[in-house]
This record gives sequence, C-alpha cells and structure tokens, in this order.
Amino acid sequence: MFAMRPILVAIVAGAAAALLMSPAVEAAGAAAPAARIAKAKGAKAAKAPAAAVEPKLPKLTAAEIVKRHVGARGGAQAWRAVQAMQLKGKVEAGRGDNVARGMKMSNAAKKGSHRGTNGEVATASADLNAGKQILLPFTLDLQRPNRARLEIEFDGKTAVQVFDGKQGWKYRPFLNRKDIEPFTADEAKTEAFRGGLDGALIDSGAKGTKVVLEGSDLVDTKPAYRLKVTPKSGPVKHVWVDAKTFLDVKVEGLPQRMDGKLHPVFIYQRDFRSVQGVTIPFVQETAVDGSPDTHKLLVEKAAINPPFDDAVFSKPRA
Repeated sequence: MFAMRPILVAIVAGAAAALLMSPAVEAAGAAAPAARIAKAKGAKAAKAPAAAVEPKLPKLTAAEIVKRHVGARGGAQAWRAVQAMQLKGKVEAGRGDNVARGMKMSNAAKKGSHRGTNGEVATASADLNAGKQILLPFTLDLQRPNRARLEIEFDGKTAVQVFDGKQGWKYRPFLNRKDIEPFTADEAKTEAFRGGLDGALIDSGAKGTKVVLEGSDLVDTKPAYRLKVTPKSGPVKHVWVDAKTFLDVKVEGLPQRMDGKLHPVFIYQRDFRSVQGVTIPFVQETAVDGSPDTHKLLVEKAAINPPFDDAVFSKPRA
C-alpha cells in the first residue's frame, strides 16, 4: 500500500532539521539537530514487535483470513479497477520547540542526579510537551504498476521524490540541495518493495505470493492474526490482520539502518475508510524499533483513478 517509507521519513527528518536550524532556534543553541530531535521527543521507544502473547482466536486457515481481508478492503474486483490514486494530507515532522525541550530535559536529568530539589527538577521539566507538532502538507500520486510521486511543502518550498517503477529521483531544496539527486540503491529497493496500490494480500494468489499463518499477536491491544508473506520476488515480510475487522492493521517494512545497524520497521494502519468502493487507511504511523520517535501520515483527501500525465512520474525539474 502507500506505507510511509524510509525515504519519506528521511525527507521529513530533513525538514525538521531545517526547522531547527532557523535563526530563532539557533539562538537557543541548536547543534547536532538530528540527535536532538530524538532526545527532545522524550517519548517511549517506538513499538517493537508485539510481546509473545498468543491470543486465542477462531481457527482459520491463511486462505480464509486472506479471503476475509480482501472482502474487508472492498473486494478484489474493486481493487483491480483501481489504476491510480492520489492522497493529500499532512505528515508529522516533529515539534517546533525540540531544541528548547531537549535542553530542559537535559537540565532536569542533571538536577535529578545531583542535588537539585524536587521543585528545581519540576521547574526544569515544565512545559516539555508545550510545543505543537509540525504538520507538513503532502501530495502522494500512485499509479500501477509501481509508480509514485511525493511532494512535501515546507517553508515555502516543495520537496519532491519520484519513482518511475525502475529508478527514482529526489529534490530537497530546504536542505539547500538544489540539484536533482538519484535514488540510492537502498532507496530504489525500498520503493520496489512497496508492492503497488493494493498491498501484499489482495490478489496474492495471482501474484504468486505465498501466505502462511504463523500465529497471533496483540496490535494496539487488539488480537490479530500474524501472516508470513513471501512474494514471488523480493524479501519476506509479515502482515497483521485484525481478528474482528480483518483489516491489515500492522505491516512490516524494510529494515532501516541506524547507528550502523539494521532496525525493524513497522507501519501501523488506522482509521480505515471506504473511498469509491475500496477501503484504505487514513492514518499510518511508522515506527523504527529502537527509535524514540514515530512519524504519522494523515490523509485528508483521497481520489481514485485521477487522470495523470506520464510526465508526473518522470525526473523532476529543480
């Protein structure tokens, strides 16, 4: 589906870094913005795979679960009629006071570990959550078989990334990068892994995808079937299907490299709505195991089969 991929996360992180380097924030002592973003959030670590809890669920085969899932998503016939999709909305890019919050948290920790009184610690920690989440407008265009164009607006500038099905390009003006940059091999692999408009389970048989029921887990406190999905080509991944709604509430993404190590990536899908006969999630939250931060993609408008010119998915102009 249109999961928030690491490339998109990188663009958002770059926008947040640019935000932190604005003159007003620099005066507050901005340094190593990427590290400060993670520290300033003060959030719990991103959701790792669910604990080894095996909820007791009705005994269904993988084929039965997939069949109910396809029906919950609108049906295979409806999805086969979808050749293109356009999504518009907002994507999270951190909080506007990340640096100030990070400094306060650091001071609070120092006071707490030394001789600071409870009052001093409380004062230093006050209003850490006062900063509002920065939401950046985005437009995501998708077209079969696997073409995508993403635009994100920030500070009067528009970042663009395009994938034509084989190769991709990115343009990030808010980082003072005025050239069109080609995708790295990992970025192109990530885009190819995305798997098209309808996700991993719809028409899985026709695609030559093997689906096996591995067990069950809790996703957002609700029981879900855990499916192992092996496509005809590409890496294996897992999909969690809610035991009541049969919607794919959690999807495994490609591991993301962080601190020299690969970390599991999970996309939590919520607020499913029907749009012209097919059901899609209007909220996606991407979590990287071991990271204190997550990123939400919030869809506000969705259009099925809008007319696209082929130039939309060609190399963008700076």
